[in-house]
Amino acid sequence: MDKATDHTEVKAGAGLKRRLAARLGLSDKLLVLTILFVMIAEVLIYVPSIANYRLNWLSDKLSDAYTAALVLEATPQVPDGLTRQVLDSIGAHAVAMKMGQQRRLLMVGDMPPSVDHNIDLREMSWHGAIIHAFATLLSNGNEVIRVVGHAPRGGEFVEIILDEKPLRAAMLKFSSTILLLSLIISAITAALVYLALHYLFVRPLHRITANMTAFRAEPENPARIIVASRRQDEIGTAERELADMQRDLGAMLQQKTRLAALGLAVSKINHDLRNLLSSAQLFSDRLSVSQDQQVQRFAPKLMRALERAISFCESTLSYGRAQEPPPDRRPIALEPLVNEVRESIDLAPDSPIRWISAVERGLMVDADPDQLFRIVLNLARNAVQALESRDARDPGRDQIRITGRREGAVVEIEVADTGPGVPEQARAHLFEPFKSSNRVGGSGLGLVIAAELVRAHDGDIRLAEGTIGATFRVTIPDRTVELQVRRGARASA
Repeated sequence: MDKATDHTEVKAGAGLKRRLAARLGLSDKLLVLTILFVMIAEVLIYVPSIANYRLNWLSDKLSDAYTAALVLEATPQVPDGLTRQVLDSIGAHAVAMKMGQQRRLLMVGDMPPSVDHNIDLREMSWHGAIIHAFATLLSNGNEVIRVVGHAPRGGEFVEIILDEKPLRAAMLKFSSTILLLSLIISAITAALVYLALHYLFVRPLHRITANMTAFRAEPENPARIIVASRRQDEIGTAERELADMQRDLGAMLQQKTRLAALGLAVSKINHDLRNLLSSAQLFSDRLSVSQDQQVQRFAPKLMRALERAISFCESTLSYGRAQEPPPDRRPIALEPLVNEVRESIDLAPDSPIRWISAVERGLMVDADPDQLFRIVLNLARNAVQALESRDARDPGRDQIRITGRREGAVVEIEVADTGPGVPEQARAHLFEPFKSSNRVGGSGLGLVIAAELVRAHDGDIRLAEGTIGATFRVTIPDRTVELQVRRGARASA
């Protein structure tokens, strides 16, 4: 029962300490620490001060005793009553001095039966002075001490016998004075330090924490962004960085909200759009039985386009809402795919934009056919839009060039145009949604989707530097699994 009670009391005490610590704010902790540190500094000052005070008090007693002894020695006849009065004024029982081999008793009064301590000021070290000072403060009785010090005028030493009680009383009075002054200095210093630190640190930190709490409640509200002060120190830097971070976070949350709304909208229209495309596919099937040569030429392409559109709807290709399916990789010829991309963007032979295909003959790419088509199509559409957005059109100069080549186990595809190029401020956000497009009406998703599909193939896409217009370079490596299978087949053979 007692153990349970003790355990309960311990838990209650720990809980009380935690509540008190929680109630103490930064200002309160700062004030307590300031007072504590000032008091520690005062203690460190008091320790040598009390030791030095004790040494000075004893040295003064020796000097007074020696001076009084010389005065009485110069007087021919000194009454015993006067000698006793002089000793009482000094607070000593006897005064003696040694000169050469002779030790003279200059004054003597009521001698105590014994001496309790001997204090030799001639060989006193600093740590010994501190130890003896606190021994004097902690003593209780009226002990008798013998004090020895240097003697002037050729004397070897002078010594006095006196009571320790007056010394202890003087040291206690000195200590109380030091304590009072320490409290006053600590209070003044703590107040000044507290006010200075409160103005420089605590108040700005309170403002920052209050802003962070308000921003957390409404991160998309621009009014919650902190207004940075003009301070050039760490607090000012923290305020400016916090403001920048809040602006970036608010913009990102707004962007995520738009993407979520876009994904929700696409998911709602996906079913109806798929039904419409399915109906269009049924009508296109009837075109396949037509005897018109033009219809026979374009009907398969129309059917493939509809099939691809239906596949897009079925997989809900809305950026930010559904992940792209993993690529179904297989060896495909790049040149026919590039020609199909040209037909999809409707670049006729007489178009003012020249289409140049420089793909290596028979080049095969280990990729998903539909996803690779979308990669090249998005890059080609961006190139067409870049050329069409330029004010000064030059039919002899405007061109799109598709290059494909193999370097070892990697296929490199380049889509280049002679347009105005990518502005410097847009290069840092090329592959971020709704940021890479600087054209009116552009969604900014073409490069984002292309980059996502390239990364799904373990490839890389980047903007080539130092080219006319814009050149996007796509690299798609062959599958390592396929290489291992081929090596195993060769080894078995």
